[in-house]
Amino acid sequence: MSAGGQYSVFTDAAIIDALRTPWVDFNGALAEVSPIDLGIKVGREVLARAGVDPQGVDSVLAGSMAQASFDAYLLPRHIGLYSGVPQSVPALGVQRICATGFELLHQAAKQLDDGVQLALCVAAESMSRNPIAAYTHRGGFRLGASVQFKDFLWEALFDPAPGLDMIATADNLARRYGLSRETVDAYACDSHRRALAAQQTGWLAPEIVAVGHQTFDLDGYQPRGITLPRGVDTVSEDSHPRPAELAALARLRAVHQGGVQTAGNSCAVVDGAAAALVARTSACRDTPLALLRASAVVGVAPEFMGIGPAPAIRLLLQRSGLELNQIGRYEINEAQAAQVLAVAQELELDHSRLNVQGGSLALGHPLAASGLRLVLTLARQLREHNLRYGIAAACVGGGQGMALLIENPGWCA
Repeated sequence: MSAGGQYSVFTDAAIIDALRTPWVDFNGALAEVSPIDLGIKVGREVLARAGVDPQGVDSVLAGSMAQASFDAYLLPRHIGLYSGVPQSVPALGVQRICATGFELLHQAAKQLDDGVQLALCVAAESMSRNPIAAYTHRGGFRLGASVQFKDFLWEALFDPAPGLDMIATADNLARRYGLSRETVDAYACDSHRRALAAQQTGWLAPEIVAVGHQTFDLDGYQPRGITLPRGVDTVSEDSHPRPAELAALARLRAVHQGGVQTAGNSCAVVDGAAAALVARTSACRDTPLALLRASAVVGVAPEFMGIGPAPAIRLLLQRSGLELNQIGRYEINEAQAAQVLAVAQELELDHSRLNVQGGSLALGHPLAASGLRLVLTLARQLREHNLRYGIAAACVGGGQGMALLIENPGWCA
């Protein structure tokens, strides 16, 4: 640890397997599903796909940003129990906003040093179920006083320290790095093109588990489950990727006057969940999905929060003894187009190695779950192209950045 951030190295940690649900648009087919049940779904599925007995899990780590159900406090515990993990195994809630998925893997890898053998990591987010909430009416409503119910999802995007919303922080980066509206729209258009191609060719399908009507039973306890809207039997692919034309993006109005960010070049709002199994590399019977090598997390100015991945990646490379050109692929969360372009410019990244299968502008960004998707997508690319190292990174509201270094266990020189 240093004043410039925190670095962790992992010497014997691996992701056995990982998967996710489809990312489904705000108020779409998953809108009424509790994030706990989405988390149970992927928790059960990753154990089944990996051929791992749930009774062998001895740590449950789970993350979700919004309290999207009245039993939200119980999210980590219920995900573990209804996934079949022994009752004696504890569960921990993890939160680092948009880097929560990375933090789950970081915490799991560190727990291995404390004797944990197998950790189940789950992140689930229902953006659609973010509440309309009030924090000031516990004592009642005074005559003539304002009623202070607000949209939690909208208000959560505002940082009161600099007095800016997240879109404005991306506009700040656009001004600092000289990014024009045309450049930002062109990047968004390319993200959609890449994601749509990945979907249409079937590249994304292996990382997705379909979600349908399902009951989760637990002996001696009340059942839980998933019910989809009338007329929807199953959801099997991401709903947001679509053809995007530069002319259409150019017609959209900027969120802030003089800014470059619009609804078309900012991340899509979606619901979804993801899961991963983490164990010691030395204990893996089969070749794991990826080796966890190191992580780095840093703080940056809140008004330029989107630049966070740049210093996090720099710290990760410096302490790991690697150079930029040794990293085969980068997956950097696309909170806003100007944000990821600023990071790429700051680091002088090769765009042919960045978000090759599209990013959150096209796929969507279910806050806590995005980090696991980024790592899963990254690991699959490394294996497919026989690349050794990859880095996944994200900016974090409030002014942070986090990056994770993974290695392809099957890499051949």
